[in-house]
Amino acid sequence: MQQGKTKEQFVHSVFEKIAPKYDLMNSILSFRRHKAWRKFTMDKMRVKPGSSTIDVCCGTCDWTISLAQQSRTGPTVGLDFSQNMLDYGAVKVREKGLDRQIRLVQGNAMSLPFEDNAFDYATIGFALRNVPDLKQVLREMQRVVKPGGLVVSLELSQPTWKPFRSLYYFYFQKVLPLLGKLIAKSYEQYKWLPESLKHFPDHKQLAEIFRGTGLEKVEAYPLTGGIAALHIGVKGNSSQENQPDAAIHS
Repeated sequence: MQQGKTKEQFVHSVFEKIAPKYDLMNSILSFRRHKAWRKFTMDKMRVKPGSSTIDVCCGTCDWTISLAQQSRTGPTVGLDFSQNMLDYGAVKVREKGLDRQIRLVQGNAMSLPFEDNAFDYATIGFALRNVPDLKQVLREMQRVVKPGGLVVSLELSQPTWKPFRSLYYFYFQKVLPLLGKLIAKSYEQYKWLPESLKHFPDHKQLAEIFRGTGLEKVEAYPLTGGIAALHIGVKGNSSQENQPDAAIHS
């Protein structure tokens, strides 16, 4: 991390810089699995037509668009703190003819600029490991979701299959930054991204964090040998009460 910058400032500078090549690098980062992971997530969410949705840290809006398409007529918000990311996302939104349904907002995931109980679904994709305080972001997502609504995270995770783990970390820590330099002219930014995963909770620990923030019926699904994980929690009528154990799917 660059000296003198907070994590939030540094992450902002990273995503402002990599925005033009973000989609391409996302495919490389996920072994081209991110679209399949998102489809699996949408199948689990079962977004109902007419539902209101917010995609937090929406980046270039791929998931935002999927939410809008599945909710059909429901209002959809994509929020990100990087205007560059939103600008690239806005082009996709217009191309899909969804600019009347999707509203893009520059804002902070740590303090969402929306009232309580405003949305049926709140999602965050490949960004929870980059926020200054993931518990605060989950609390904010839970706050703006209606009782019975879903809080959903799709994120890179710690590989669960040991033979694959060392190969994955070699790729992630050694090869990926070089690809970032070659393709996106961003060696330092893609050197930092693997570092952001080092201390991030594994899928079981993150499920406990979901439950600890008050979310109910928490489910966790490791994906592709655990290099990614889906977490889904339900907002109850009283989010501060003790909740049942999380369901872990291996």
